[in-house]
Amino acid sequence: MLVTSVVARIEAATQRSGAITFLASARTGGATAPTERVSWAALHEDAIAMASGLQARGVGPGVNVALIGPTSRPLVTAIQAVWLAGGTLVTLPLPMRLGSIEEFVEQTRCRIANADAQLIVVDPALEEFVAVDGPPVVRLDAIAGSAAVWERPPDDPDRLAIIQFTSGSTSDPKGVMLPHRCVIENIDAIVEGAALGEGDVGVSWLPLYHDMGLIGLLMTPMLTGFDLGIAAPQDFLAAPADWMQWLSEEHATITGGPNFAYALAARALRRLDGLDLSTWRIALNGAEPIDPLAVEAFLDAGATHSLDAKAAFCVYGMAEATLAISFPEPGTGMTVDAVDPDVLEHDRVATSATGDRVRRLPFLGRTLRGLELRVCDPATGAARADREVGELELRGISVTPGYYGRPDVTAASLHDGWLRTGDLGYLVDDEVVVCGRIKDVIIIGGRNVFPEEIERAAASVEGVRVGNVIAFGTEGRRGKEGITVVAETRGADRKALRDEIIDRVCDAVGIPPLEVVLVEAGTLPKTSSGKLQRSLCKAQHGSAALQRV
Repeated sequence: MLVTSVVARIEAATQRSGAITFLASARTGGATAPTERVSWAALHEDAIAMASGLQARGVGPGVNVALIGPTSRPLVTAIQAVWLAGGTLVTLPLPMRLGSIEEFVEQTRCRIANADAQLIVVDPALEEFVAVDGPPVVRLDAIAGSAAVWERPPDDPDRLAIIQFTSGSTSDPKGVMLPHRCVIENIDAIVEGAALGEGDVGVSWLPLYHDMGLIGLLMTPMLTGFDLGIAAPQDFLAAPADWMQWLSEEHATITGGPNFAYALAARALRRLDGLDLSTWRIALNGAEPIDPLAVEAFLDAGATHSLDAKAAFCVYGMAEATLAISFPEPGTGMTVDAVDPDVLEHDRVATSATGDRVRRLPFLGRTLRGLELRVCDPATGAARADREVGELELRGISVTPGYYGRPDVTAASLHDGWLRTGDLGYLVDDEVVVCGRIKDVIIIGGRNVFPEEIERAAASVEGVRVGNVIAFGTEGRRGKEGITVVAETRGADRKALRDEIIDRVCDAVGIPPLEVVLVEAGTLPKTSSGKLQRSLCKAQHGSAALQRV
């Protein structure tokens, strides 16, 4: 389809029969209103009226609008209204952890400043947290307008549609610039790569301030017209079983989430009855390193509820690509590359291996249309051959033109016109395999140890919270390099737990940790999208920020 603007695609989608359903949690009372189904056409009419109210406040092309609030019908309407007014959307994270309110306020104000927001639209419940000097603040429930006076903005594929802050952003957040053309090209590639159509039904609880939630599972149905059931992330976190219940009740075909969400879902599936997951064909898994064991455990738990094992859909993406980079063929399920971990660490080559001591890495499919991916030596920039590990570099039609207001960071992220992703990986017959982040690799005695291996080994110990382990390199006595493991736990024998973690890690990577730190649940630092922050945890090591048990 011809690239024009997000507005034009929304208008076309309203001609179809699709709808958005706002889901509530029966267990928690729900952060949303009671379950409510609204056609995309009806939501669009509401958004036009709200857009006229935004235009009356000066919103138009070139105006950046910061938006913050829990997932709800007014919030989704406001998201669309910003584009209908001609503005650029900047969605801001919510305070997901009660113990980090001060940090949340500081980061929110920093993002508002870095995005040069000229208007802040806020849910009434969060108004006190975003008061800043400069841009005016308007409550989400106070944007009234008349569709009769709405002025449709001109279609301009190069106008900014979104400034998306990267999920790892903390004290110095980087805003990824996404013009309308990038958003549309990537959504079209997603639709083609996942074979999506009008018969599909999506379900999502993902945060709308994260690219997977906003672009992948809100905008894709919004711009193509298929059905979507949407819930608040707080509801999922309070009761992960609700995700599976929503999928069953909505007869969903597609959903997505990070690795930890599927680990929680597997536990829920083992105690649920009466679900029908037979329609589910795309279980999209991305946003963090994918653990094959966790995927297999999830599929095993889902089999009782008629979940097809081939629904597993392991992908690669990042905000700088708009969202999606590579997809497998739908219906093929998860496939893994079993490689020799020692050769991978020492020689940076992925050599096929068998037996007990292998590292299993999921294949993440081939690049989507309009994108190219290559592997280069991160130090020299030299090209790497198939199965040789290096930094993944990207270019193509949906790759960001840069970071908002940061030409220095933009220039540093490029290598001969290719975007440096910061990810280590390799190619096998054009299929992508990701090993980990360059900045997180632990170097010990010339070995390049990937923290994911250590974290998965530690998380396999009974008493350690799954998905809540961080490993990083430290300097011990006399400058000796070593590994520190920080793990969240609840009510376990601390000495026995430390000993077991040391044994499991040693079995996995051949190196015992110098230190095992056990902390209270909810202590480990995470990004707004739920990713573990290894660098920040390392910086907090030894401070009161880590609540040791």
